[in-house]
Amino acid sequence: MALEHDERPWGNYTVLDEGADYKVKRITVHAGKRLSYQRHARRAEHWLVVDGAGRVTLDGRDFDVVPGTAVDVPVGAAHRIANTETSEPLIFIEVQRGDYFGEDDIVRLDDDFGRAGGAT
Repeated sequence: MALEHDERPWGNYTVLDEGADYKVKRITVHAGKRLSYQRHARRAEHWLVVDGAGRVTLDGRDFDVVPGTAVDVPVGAAHRIANTETSEPLIFIEVQRGDYFGEDDIVRLDDDFGRAGGAT
């Protein structure tokens, strides 16, 4: 079975496992990049940082993360993670729980790559 992998402007992800009500991804964020500030209507996420350092924004509150930091993102919460390193990637494991995991469940509130408002 081939794992799903996708390159994005901020880095990449690989799906490690999935079932009817969960999906597990390994996400790599390039140095100095960040994901869009977004929310989901049909899934919650749990992040575990495994390498690098970054900053999480969760419903307007910022906090720093390092390896071993766990972050719970409730359904509907606005969230983003940024790599604050200048040369090393930030890597985290994301466990999604819910009833739908499609890209069209992403509402982008802000995006460094011109994708705010929609999916992809």
